[in-house]
Amino acid sequence: MQPLPIPCPAGLIPDATDPDTFNAAYRAAQEQQAVFIAVEHHGPRWTVKADTLTAPQHTLDPAMHDTVHEAVTRLIRAREIRSDSFAGPVYYVLHDIDSEPRARELAAALHAAFYGSPGPLAHTTPHAP
Repeated sequence: MQPLPIPCPAGLIPDATDPDTFNAAYRAAQEQQAVFIAVEHHGPRWTVKADTLTAPQHTLDPAMHDTVHEAVTRLIRAREIRSDSFAGPVYYVLHDIDSEPRARELAAALHAAFYGSPGPLAHTTPHAP
């Protein structure tokens, strides 16, 4: 598997539904020492998964972690993802997304935030009331 760009654009986020593809994507992230990011489908619904353990030298600054956590909370409140979705501090999962394009959009925005660019996440998540 080719190394993913950092941050990874939506169209290149791996579909890790197949266990072999998941393992290959995870190994590639470890080898690149990059944050793992992928989408999976379960029936008609999609999940975004991210794991920072693959990037041991990379730490998410506390302010950026708060930004990611707030975005996930807004997605839960807007019922775009299930309430059992979670935001770190190491492993991130967004469950029950309605389409592949939306899952990829959220995955790319999440990956950008991990690398210090919160703008895409702010644009792809509902605004606070």
